[in-house]
Amino acid sequence: MVYDGIVIGLIIGLLRAGWHPGLVALSQIRIRGGWIFPALLAVQLLIFSIQDRVSFIGQYSGWMFMAVYIVGLYVLWLNRAEKGIWIIFIGVAMNFLVMLVNGGRMPVSLEAASAVLDPVYTQMLKDGVGAAKHYALDDSTRLSFLGDIIPIAPPYPRTQVISIGDVVMNIGIFLYLQSVMLKNKTRASFVESKSHKS
Repeated sequence: MVYDGIVIGLIIGLLRAGWHPGLVALSQIRIRGGWIFPALLAVQLLIFSIQDRVSFIGQYSGWMFMAVYIVGLYVLWLNRAEKGIWIIFIGVAMNFLVMLVNGGRMPVSLEAASAVLDPVYTQMLKDGVGAAKHYALDDSTRLSFLGDIIPIAPPYPRTQVISIGDVVMNIGIFLYLQSVMLKNKTRASFVESKSHKS
């Protein structure tokens, strides 16, 4: 779901700021510890790719994902002064919390999944197949309202089930990108205004 906020934020930002100013602003982004995010993504992809082949990874993959979340939260905390980052932090923390209290896995509502997702995926949830990061929400689930309970369907281009934390996180990503991409435009408008006055 994080990709949705990035894509929407970039499109709206480019429309508002203009193609060239928007791209220039993006090229000037400086995030403390920013190199860690691609590394965390690579770690997650690695875990996904080998968890079914390496029993140790499969057994503890949920907690490995928790470690990834902790590092990600730390990087967000370092950049909390940036507009929107606090909101991203809260959204990620909400997802982290519900996974933490449920054994390192994100609970997914079968009702929501059945409404919008492929029946094969829903059946896999029921059977616990590939349940390294997700599992079917049930009566034993803690903080179930923070799980993946919101179905997203057409006309939205991506069919998925998301959490409240995902929504909050993507709002933060959108606000951050708008702030970054419009910074140059705001500065240019200010300079132009001063030149007219003088």
